Amino acid sequence: MLHRVIYASEAVGAVGASTLSIAQILGVSERNNRRDHLTSCVMFHQGHILQAIEGQRADVDRLIRRLLDDPRHSGFRILIDAPISARRIHEPMGLCGDPAALLERVGLNCLSRVTANEAEALLDIRKAA
Repeated sequence: MLHRVIYASEAVGAVGASTLSIAQILGVSERNNRRDHLTSCVMFHQGHILQAIEGQRADVDRLIRRLLDDPRHSGFRILIDAPISARRIHEPMGLCGDPAALLERVGLNCLSRVTANEAEALLDIRKAA
């Protein structure tokens, strides 16, 4: 059975702030997600990270354990952890472009207090775009 996990965290150091760090994260993540049959999208905004991950339960759990141990994150909180009938994300690792515009569409100016409902709405908007 497929699962979706959406988490929010705060970036530590230059993570998410520099184009080079984002490119490195995306490259490694895409390779790992292909290997593990995961699909994902991530949003970086003002030092915060929001990521949706989809795949088989064991594969998603393995990635979450790696993320929890990753020193580039702090304040890691899982917003959604639920079984799904079908994937809404189809690429191994996607980057949400123009995060400020997406956040504005759900009435947020920052990811620091994003709720599960708002995270789902952002995923819906991204899929519709």
